[in-house]
Amino acid sequence: MTSTRPGPGWLTDAVLYQIYPQTFADSDGDGIGDFAGITAHLDHLAWLGVDAVWLNPCFASPFRDAGYDVSDYLRTAPRYGTTEDLATLVEAARARGIRVLLDLVAGHTSDRHPWFLASAGDEGDHRYIWSDRPAEGFVASPGSRAGWYLPNFFDCQPALNFGYARANPEEPWRQGVDAEGPRANRAALREIMDHWLRIGVAGFRVDMASSLVKDDPGRTETAKLWTELRDWLDRAHPQAALFAEWGEPAAAVAAGFHADFFLQFGGPDRGLPLRSLWNNGAGTVEEDWQQGPCYFDAQALGSARYFVDAWRAAADLTEGSGHLALPTANHDFSRLATGPRTREQLAPAFAFQLTWPTLPAVYYGDEIGMRYVPGLPDTEGSVLGPRYNRAGSRTPMQWDAGPNAGFSTAPADRLYLPVDPDPDRPDVATQRADPDSLLNLVRRLIALRRSHPALGVHGAVEVLSDGYPLVYLRGDRHLVAVNPGREPVALALRLPGAAGARPLEARGVALDEGGLRADGFGYGIFELDGPR
Repeated sequence: MTSTRPGPGWLTDAVLYQIYPQTFADSDGDGIGDFAGITAHLDHLAWLGVDAVWLNPCFASPFRDAGYDVSDYLRTAPRYGTTEDLATLVEAARARGIRVLLDLVAGHTSDRHPWFLASAGDEGDHRYIWSDRPAEGFVASPGSRAGWYLPNFFDCQPALNFGYARANPEEPWRQGVDAEGPRANRAALREIMDHWLRIGVAGFRVDMASSLVKDDPGRTETAKLWTELRDWLDRAHPQAALFAEWGEPAAAVAAGFHADFFLQFGGPDRGLPLRSLWNNGAGTVEEDWQQGPCYFDAQALGSARYFVDAWRAAADLTEGSGHLALPTANHDFSRLATGPRTREQLAPAFAFQLTWPTLPAVYYGDEIGMRYVPGLPDTEGSVLGPRYNRAGSRTPMQWDAGPNAGFSTAPADRLYLPVDPDPDRPDVATQRADPDSLLNLVRRLIALRRSHPALGVHGAVEVLSDGYPLVYLRGDRHLVAVNPGREPVALALRLPGAAGARPLEARGVALDEGGLRADGFGYGIFELDGPR
């Protein structure tokens, strides 16, 4: 079902940067980030080497789930600014070679959306899923309409009706995917996307992309829906990109998306490939996650094999038709700097992420080693469980060492979330002045990826060791080695050309004809002296 048309050329070499607009930069002193604040800091992103930015939802919303409860898809949230302010941001970013993507909440709206308010008073309206009797997971109608509606996540987020893949005589509210309500919602998605693309955005990251059609074995009907939208997009806006929040890249790309992320959830393994890399159990944790030690941990008790195998399987299924994206973190998951993981340990993590054949996605602040802040209050629905508070990954960007870390001039008690109280917290200004900082390393790694195509998404990869150290060959002459563990390690390898290898970016890794030695938290990217 996948569109056979090629995706936009710019996507192949993209370095994506995710911005949580509430806490990136506040231009007007109200304690909440905004479009003008982002615009004012675009030079930071251009200097870093980023060329695509994804903004979390910025549409009108009552913000009971941080903007993922949309009350008007065609109007920006006033706290961020006007549509004209967003257009100014998009144009200023374009002038710096940066594309802006928006977050499209496709599967549900807010219960304050006019569509839902109308549906809750009209039994003939089928834009949402309504039952005439109590049913598992359904919520009582808040309006004059008798019955119950189906939420998609929180109760305040009623699921839009894209139909059911299967009928069930015991559930007569199930409509087919081509019923009037589902057809209207598919048309609305096109209208919403077209509206913002005409303003100049470069595409969308689609929230809960696999959730649209209900009771859909294999997501077959959901895939048909997205393939139809992708075909329209290719005709109407061929340079636009669609990223999925699916967490199963092979399935999402087959459904028509240009790219999907490895996530902390999704697929038959429930996000284990990503969690097996980063999740050290000290940040956002679901109680029923099954996972051993992660690979990027000082104790060196994990393995990269689970991720490598999952990546390889997905890459084989998506070759030539789409991309796999590897994030450092996201707004729903712990940052790299979580719990005992220090900034020193982040260097090998970035050396891996920016040389692996996936699209890299940097979560705002990770480039300086901002940490997951525990113990914060539930903010706009951030708490999902006893050990799962997303607010810890959403704290204000740390621009400098001044008040509020340069995020806002508002009093500290008016900030959307508190700034990290650690007196040793990192910031952009300090790290930019230090050539040995994590920030400058990330910048050099991005530039290295761009200047050496073998390190990008299309270069071949051969894994030579998936233990400690992780060692792999990109193309036929670029060798990468990372040691996330605290202790030094050695690996015997016969590498023709190793004796004359040129280090492109290295710290604590030595290479010769007999193999390599890596210090604790060491990393190295080398150009071998001739093909292997």
